Amino acid sequence: MKFDIEDITVYFPYDNIYPEQYSYMVELKRALDAKGHCLLEMPTGTGKTIALLSLITSYVLSKPHSPLKLLYCTRTVHEMEKTLAELRLLHDYQLRHLGPAAKILALGLSSRKNLCVNPRVLAAENRDSVDAGCRKLTASWVRAVAAENPGVPTCEFFEQYERAGSSAVLPPGVYTLQDLRVYGKEKGWCPYYLARHMVQFANVVVYSYQYLLDPKVAGIISKEMQKESVVVFDEAHNIDNVCIEALSVSVRRQTIEGARRNLNRMRQEIDKFKATDAGRLRAEYNRLVEGLALRGDLPATDAWLANPALPDDILKEAVPGNIRRAEHFIHVLRRLVQYLEGRLDTENVEKESPVSFVVSILNHAGIDQKALKFCYDRLHSLMMTLEITDTDEFLHIQTICDFATLVGTYARGFSIIIEPFDERMPHIPDPVLQLCCHDASLAIKPVFERFQSVVITSGTLSPIDLYPRLLNFNPVVSRSFTMSLTRDCICPMVLTRGSDQLPVSTKFDMRSDLGVVRNYGRLLLEMASVVPDGIVCFFVSYSYMDGIVNTWNENGILKEIMQHKLVFIETQDVVETTLALDNYRKACDCGRGAIFFSVARGKVAEGIDFDRHYGRLVIMFGVPFQYTLSKILLARLEYLRDTFQIKEGDFLTFDALRQAAQCVGRVIRSKADYGMMIFADKRYSRHDKRSKLPSWILSHLHDAHLNLSTDMALHIAREFLRKMAQPYDKTGGTGRKTLLSQEDLEKMAVSGLDDMMY
Repeated sequence: MKFDIEDITVYFPYDNIYPEQYSYMVELKRALDAKGHCLLEMPTGTGKTIALLSLITSYVLSKPHSPLKLLYCTRTVHEMEKTLAELRLLHDYQLRHLGPAAKILALGLSSRKNLCVNPRVLAAENRDSVDAGCRKLTASWVRAVAAENPGVPTCEFFEQYERAGSSAVLPPGVYTLQDLRVYGKEKGWCPYYLARHMVQFANVVVYSYQYLLDPKVAGIISKEMQKESVVVFDEAHNIDNVCIEALSVSVRRQTIEGARRNLNRMRQEIDKFKATDAGRLRAEYNRLVEGLALRGDLPATDAWLANPALPDDILKEAVPGNIRRAEHFIHVLRRLVQYLEGRLDTENVEKESPVSFVVSILNHAGIDQKALKFCYDRLHSLMMTLEITDTDEFLHIQTICDFATLVGTYARGFSIIIEPFDERMPHIPDPVLQLCCHDASLAIKPVFERFQSVVITSGTLSPIDLYPRLLNFNPVVSRSFTMSLTRDCICPMVLTRGSDQLPVSTKFDMRSDLGVVRNYGRLLLEMASVVPDGIVCFFVSYSYMDGIVNTWNENGILKEIMQHKLVFIETQDVVETTLALDNYRKACDCGRGAIFFSVARGKVAEGIDFDRHYGRLVIMFGVPFQYTLSKILLARLEYLRDTFQIKEGDFLTFDALRQAAQCVGRVIRSKADYGMMIFADKRYSRHDKRSKLPSWILSHLHDAHLNLSTDMALHIAREFLRKMAQPYDKTGGTGRKTLLSQEDLEKMAVSGLDDMMY
């Protein structure tokens, strides 16, 4: 269908549209017109992605004189592929209506591991090894040697791509990662470098958050992007954590040992070069005297990761004299590694600010702040000079230089925490020195400043007013949408006590109470006997899940549950979990029914959908608070309180409830779907906790469902399932319109949106 929103003709590839999609587009258009940033919360399963893509691509088509670029950021490769598939459908629809004028180039960009087509390189098991395997075949010095000696292996895909020169381009169209690989094989070109080259010409680029938020990657991939871009962060409820991780570094004993090995190898390489090709080291020294080793001139294959500090904070001046000579620099790094090793050798937890840490480095190791700041760039330059290709072997020294550069650059928003052991396993010595970033606004600030509009959207952004404070920006539009439904197909309940009327909770003092564990077991057993198909259970942590499942096993509850449904469990091993999910789906498909045990904040809670019969009920056992004794969390809470006036309790509750909402939101992925959500903890009945859930869940949470025992919840579940089995009118003919056709939209333009919906 096609319809107008003010002066824009929107092309939408389906015959009907949900009212909330229409409202979402209206708000999004306001933000684009204002050239500002926006926060939009829209329930899961209401077509958020297609609404975003339709509006933004139609907006660009209606304003051909001001070409906007869309940078769409997703969290996983799976989401990236889904987004590109939706975009292809939309693009075909626009081509049918507009012909060649609607042609665009859209592509996904991912790591070499997901795009490489060279079987020799792909044989490596992890991402870093694939990157290094690629460098071994494509670095400029390797290719220079290969030109003289045909016996040196190179990558035939990259060689053909280079030979094609300026004719190596992608024709207009929408390319998923699979399409890029197929096209690369067909033409004999390297899909990774082709995609990286085409990113600057594409109208739509879909890639991971890191490509914009992590300065090390953004410095290489995203520095070319124009200001006239719309950046979308999809599923962005955890965006503050992504920003913090991008600027945090951990150093362990293994890092120190690895760094020593790296330094010894670099020392040997320097000695070798001194004997055979001293001119190269001298040339590098002269280049550093003149100024920074300029990155812009490097061929794409040689560019390694960029500086870990943010672009505005990198000094644009010459490298200090004491680290210009290669051997002097190696000596400085040795002293730094030795100092860090000494700091790791501690019995107590220590917390320090970057400023006092830098002073301490100067006093004990004689390395000043300026030398620290330049560590990363100087290392990069030296690796290039020494022609090192196996970068995966040098990750340890890279981590040390990351750490040094960040410590030398930032005085505020960070702290250094040294822990001699993990508090949860105090008898195992595992010292770790962590540079923790507490301020999420640091990493995302360049994105807000550089791009015209940034859209932050997700199904769980409540309370929505906390995000502008955490990320330190002013949105021009901030809206939370509810779900328009023809029938109440979501049934949230708060269970506060078991069938014996004892309260249930995962509070620390009640957690190991056998009464609570037994009541949780009985709840699951009773539900398994009445709910058809799939049930998903979320626990607050792996250790709690292990403990509770063990107890159920000893009490015989697990055996009783297994008579109704099969049980599958998420573990920390990705392969095991994938297999368990696969078998869970098979059990649901064949009608046997199954239960999946999972963990809040785990992989499953973030990215796996349990739609239709794969999830008719989600039980959230407890409130998924973070581990509140964690030193890093305490330091961050203190920073948030002092800088943004966010109280500790408010932040912890907000964080726990966005995770809980994310878990239970997995159950409903479309409006034809239905499912129940049980929040099994007495703390959910308190208003201050409950009110932080998203509005689309709260609007279905009736007062009568706020203080239930197991028997009452069972009765409600039976009633709900009976009601859902009745036939219903999908378009909402009984008064409330939940699917709007083109005529409805035309009428609405005259009478206003609210009249149509009610």
